Amino acid sequence: MARHIVQELNLQIVIAVLTICCVIFLAEGKKLKSANEENCEVCVKYIGKFIDSLDSDTKGDQKKVEKAFMKFCKNSKKGNNRLCYYIGGLEESATSIVAELAKPISWGMPSDKICYKLYIKDQQICDLKYEKTVDLATVNLKKLKVKELKNILSDWDEQCRGCTEKSDYIKLIDELMPKYAPEAAEKRKRQEL
Repeated sequence: MARHIVQELNLQIVIAVLTICCVIFLAEGKKLKSANEENCEVCVKYIGKFIDSLDSDTKGDQKKVEKAFMKFCKNSKKGNNRLCYYIGGLEESATSIVAELAKPISWGMPSDKICYKLYIKDQQICDLKYEKTVDLATVNLKKLKVKELKNILSDWDEQCRGCTEKSDYIKLIDELMPKYAPEAAEKRKRQEL
């Protein structure tokens, strides 16, 4: 009887060790070796855009870069806003690694290298992806889901107040398209003729 209990305990220990090894192996398999627009899309693009927005005087000073990033993040939306939150560029951010961003920028390091350094500190940074954009010039708005129509309006900082039907959203998008997407509106007009 005692022999049977010992064998059962040994089996449980072996299963626990194998489970832990599998978890460690899977976690290690996900690690990136470098950051680029495919595997760290939001960070590489947004930090690149931020670096391009800086003047040469600001780029060389770490403290100025930090202040500029905080200001740059104030108007961020969706994935960019989440990235700002992770880095600490928002007032409500739980942690801050803005210095880890600002220092390499002041040295002239490119955005992909900076994002890899940030990824080492916080792996969530490279988990962010942009939502797929809709080609307004060719899409049939009637075939989109209401959520996708709402996203189009949200990207334009607009809301459809009092909209109860899908057709209400489509009507508003058609009305606002010349203002926010003039090329797409023009192409749609030409296609209707």
